Amino acid sequence: MIHKYALGGLYIVLDVNSGGVHIVDKLTYDLLDYAAPPFAEECPQEILAALPQHDPAEVRECYKELAALCEEKILFSPDEYEKFAKFTVASPIKAMCLHISHDCNLRCKYCFASTGDFGTGRKLMPVETGKKAIDFLLERSGDRKNLELDFFGGEPLMNFDAVKEIVRYARRRETEYGKNFRFTITTNGMLLTDDKIEFINREMSNVVLSIDGRKEVNDRMRPTPGGQGSYDVILPKFKKLVDARSRDRDWYVRGTFTKYNLDFSEDVFSLYEAGFDQISVEPVVADPKLGYAITEEDLPKVFAEYERLSQRLLENDKNGKHFNFFHFMIDLDQGPCAVKRLRGCGCGNEYVAITPDGDIYPCHQFVGKEEYKMGNLDEGTFNEDMKKDFAEAHIYNKPKCRECWARFYCSGGCNANNYEYMGDIHTAHDLSCEMEKKRVECAIMIQAVKSLERGEAE
Repeated sequence: MIHKYALGGLYIVLDVNSGGVHIVDKLTYDLLDYAAPPFAEECPQEILAALPQHDPAEVRECYKELAALCEEKILFSPDEYEKFAKFTVASPIKAMCLHISHDCNLRCKYCFASTGDFGTGRKLMPVETGKKAIDFLLERSGDRKNLELDFFGGEPLMNFDAVKEIVRYARRRETEYGKNFRFTITTNGMLLTDDKIEFINREMSNVVLSIDGRKEVNDRMRPTPGGQGSYDVILPKFKKLVDARSRDRDWYVRGTFTKYNLDFSEDVFSLYEAGFDQISVEPVVADPKLGYAITEEDLPKVFAEYERLSQRLLENDKNGKHFNFFHFMIDLDQGPCAVKRLRGCGCGNEYVAITPDGDIYPCHQFVGKEEYKMGNLDEGTFNEDMKKDFAEAHIYNKPKCRECWARFYCSGGCNANNYEYMGDIHTAHDLSCEMEKKRVECAIMIQAVKSLERGEAE
């Protein structure tokens, strides 16, 4: 399988199974509309007739070159990944989303968590529940040495004393188990203070800072309970945290764009100009009946804006002003391991979420969906059959994904979105798929342009 497209002044051909990216001329690009395995010894007459704009001799020569590339498995390469599907079995749990707070001091209009309480009532996680979660992760992590734990909400800083105590407990227990915890915290920043910044920058390997971009965009969708904007409160606090953070510690600002700001490249650059160079701005996923939801009719504008953003990033790079936009960061050389490519984040298998009541769910976006409750820490229950189902939720068990050129980049999409909007974790969410494919095209184009500038591409 190949995927070809024109973008950024380039004709790009992706060999799907090998991941090889080829920059080709117009003749090759046009010929690939007709030439595919099995190749004949000579270029068929009907192909020559279909390409009257090109010299027949050049078409014949190009056809032979494509046949040779196919023979060498450089183009139309066989799928070497499906054989790894049998290894997508239940794995040790290596990552956890700890819902330290089911309460929030903002009322974000697009919040999938029902403004912080996930529809289950506002509450904070007791320290003892957090400690049980640490024990659960340690005991079920098998031979995994490095463990991930994300303090999540709601707003985690509303229960920050518990965060500190749970971190201290985990540090003691990791020594006993010979493990290493890597902590993350996701925060809206409203309650950040100097002492919290100091603790976060010391203990958290990663920090996710929630802000949507321009002041007017952020404040429209991320107000306080009283309706005031949050931008002016959080921006200086985020800058203070980032400025004090050591270079070996990760962080990024994370925004959401909606139908109200389909010119979201302006928000990306607004964040960059505000002093942030690690940026993620992602499309809202919501019921299409909601006024801010992105719908199919918005896709042409979204696609055009991703293309505009990619060109703006390239121009920025030329001016020596590089920053990372996470949706365009693709490793075309090696990429993730085979199993990771097949099933993505590991939701419900390698990764679980824990609520303040000690309930266990496949991930933070499944919380509150009782049909996907996997167990409870206090009761000592855990549904291994459900874990196995998620382990097997890979691209070869998702019919749409099997035939999709982008399957090894999105790994089947978000299981929670698939379930919420398509009714089945095995059925990819169409709208998310289309936006992901455009992001991948832009990301590959950016890498191709940079390779050409370095003289590496053919």
